[in-house]
Amino acid sequence: MAENILNLDYNLSLPRYSGIPESKDVGTLFNNLIWLTTKEASVYLRKSVNAIHTLVSRRKLRARKFTNRLYFKRDELDYLIETSQLKGG
Repeated sequence: MAENILNLDYNLSLPRYSGIPESKDVGTLFNNLIWLTTKEASVYLRKSVNAIHTLVSRRKLRARKFTNRLYFKRDELDYLIETSQLKGG
């Protein structure tokens, strides 16, 4: 009779939402976004969040502030990369 009892033990694991969906093709993710947060911009430029803040404070990168957060246009991030020059050797 014990053999007929169903095993009702469930292993629940809830996925954690990090704000950026897991994707193998990160380029596709960013191509669909117009406005990026500071963290997303840092991932896109492969720089730290502090480096992004430094670029903003030095007026090398334009940011918009909405609800106490900074947002960046993806086109302006692309322009920053395209117009940057190699310094040093």
